[in-house]
Amino acid sequence: MASLQFKHVSFSYDAATDGIFSRIGFGVSEGWTGVIGANGAGKTTLLHLACGLLSPKSGAVHRPPSIVYCPQRTDSPMDEFSAFLDSFDGEAYRLRGQLGIEDDWLDRWNTLSHGERKRAQIGTCLWLTPDLMAVDEPTNHLDRAAKRRVEEALRTFRGIGLLVSHDRDLLDGLCRHCLFVSPPSVQLRSGGYSTAMRELEQEAQLAREARTKARQQRIRLQREAVERRDHVRKAEKKKSLRGVAPRDHDARAKARVAKIADGRSGKQLRQIEGRIRQAREAEASIDVVPTSELGIRVNGSTSSRNTLLLETAGSLPLGNGRLLTYPDLVMQPSDRIALTGPNGYGKSTLVRHLVSSLSLADDQYAYIPQEIPAERAKLILDQARKLSGDRLGRTMAWVRQLGSPPERLLDSALPSPGEVRKLLLALRLAGDLHLIVMDEPTNHMDLPSIECVEYALRDFPGALLLVSHDQRFLSSLTNVDWSIKTAGADGRQAVLSVHQRRP
Repeated sequence: MASLQFKHVSFSYDAATDGIFSRIGFGVSEGWTGVIGANGAGKTTLLHLACGLLSPKSGAVHRPPSIVYCPQRTDSPMDEFSAFLDSFDGEAYRLRGQLGIEDDWLDRWNTLSHGERKRAQIGTCLWLTPDLMAVDEPTNHLDRAAKRRVEEALRTFRGIGLLVSHDRDLLDGLCRHCLFVSPPSVQLRSGGYSTAMRELEQEAQLAREARTKARQQRIRLQREAVERRDHVRKAEKKKSLRGVAPRDHDARAKARVAKIADGRSGKQLRQIEGRIRQAREAEASIDVVPTSELGIRVNGSTSSRNTLLLETAGSLPLGNGRLLTYPDLVMQPSDRIALTGPNGYGKSTLVRHLVSSLSLADDQYAYIPQEIPAERAKLILDQARKLSGDRLGRTMAWVRQLGSPPERLLDSALPSPGEVRKLLLALRLAGDLHLIVMDEPTNHMDLPSIECVEYALRDFPGALLLVSHDQRFLSSLTNVDWSIKTAGADGRQAVLSVHQRRP
């Protein structure tokens, strides 16, 4: 049976001050293994090591001969996508139908939604039938129906699968094992995400209880040692013969008894000090996973304007003869709007159009796009590095409060999509804003960070326009629905409707 083996693998990037992995070892065989960790923890680096796209500094990776890597970014189609579209074999037909991939997608790649691009990537990778398939964030950008299609397609894979994801349902539905990445080490656990997390949390609780018990034991021994030392000092006074008359036989007898007792007390004190050293070593040997409080505050205020946006009814071309039609759109200073709809029917197109029509000053609103291309991500990182000391400190404090180590971010040549999203949030949401526009804000973000952003936006006093497929996220933050639905016999038209939710 084919397997993937990491043996004593250490790795660091040349420009980094700290190593990412140190002598990690694990092995996985056929079936899906979830790769889980915070943004910037090294999940994508681990996939690159597994696929041979990076080489370890020490140790060895033993991998099967046929490997395919499905990247997180969707900027360009995979090299084999054209051959996949042109193939007449049964598996290609099946995958194209299952994933809803159309024949002209390569020609109009730039007009595809990121959800459509992701399905194209996954279909291509599965068609290649590798021994090892590494998939980085497969359900980012996908609507509910597309997620079901992708999960069903991935379930048919029979090789070794590595799956980086923050989608708990997908990890539970597909994975036989989970690999938790927490530099410089990793932990492999059996079961899906929920099972593995329960096991880890139970172990962490037992470790905390054992550490507390060991600390209490050390403190008790230290108090006992203090009492013994005090007893020894008192005995020192009693055993002294200084000033005792030579003929005072009673006092001299008491001093001799005190010397004997002092010998016993001294021996007991040395024993207690030895037990304190043992207790201190036992306490230090119990590894407890450190926890840190996450939390950010989004500054802002409610605009004094009557409206932030007033868009007359119209339509927008979506490419390939498709059209999005929308009614008169109004956004008031306290509106909290959820924009929803299937992949490829103009949500991001509409948002970009509306942002370009805003009459607010640049420092009064923030727009966080769905995807940040690699070149722009580098520019954002360079912009952060050039900040003054105080501003850089505040920005990096935000990044840390969103759960990513700032040092690793500043050392990186190209931040991960999750890290650059956090950095952009830190740069754009620190001002006095009246409006926040976010296109798929939960994409690429780890689970604690998503919750952190959700809590912060609840208290934001201005207006929100959020595009998302995460219904739990939208339900807690919005009260107006802008919903895009397909229309027409061929389903190639899209219509936007507006609905005010009851409180």
